[in-house]
Amino acid sequence: MTPVAAWQNFYVIVGSSAGALIGLQFVVLSLIADRRPDADAGQAFATPNIVHFGAVLGISGLLSAPWDGNLSLDVLLALVGISGITYVIVVIRRMRLQTAYRPEFEDWLFHAVLPFAAYIALTVSASVAQRFLRESLFGIGAAALLLLFIGIHNAWDAVTYHVFARKEQER
Repeated sequence: MTPVAAWQNFYVIVGSSAGALIGLQFVVLSLIADRRPDADAGQAFATPNIVHFGAVLGISGLLSAPWDGNLSLDVLLALVGISGITYVIVVIRRMRLQTAYRPEFEDWLFHAVLPFAAYIALTVSASVAQRFLRESLFGIGAAALLLLFIGIHNAWDAVTYHVFARKEQER
């Protein structure tokens, strides 16, 4: 069994979870659509969850595929990481520009700092995989799991905000 193949069960579980959570996120967004959320705030706070879950699903798919060698896989994973870093910078800009909600420390932590760290870990791990395969697989797995937990936290945070804070504002 190759080192990458040894991680297959992990990625089946993590990828399946990400796929299910993408569907659940769409259900939640449909349920709160009547509350007329601000589009700029949605791009800053809701869309990143789908992107992070999608990244986890993509990482899981890539690492579950039967690769002949690791170089193509490493390049693709590094590109996912670089794309994620770029996207987090876009999210930070959107968080600053939207006016519907003033982000607090927890928002900056879970929408900017932790995703940035996860995508950096993914990029670095993929970049060093040719020399340090075993260690890089743990880094990639940690990045995927962190992105999954970030998405779960942010989705829960959005639901509680719309159920409790927005309901209180409407009264």
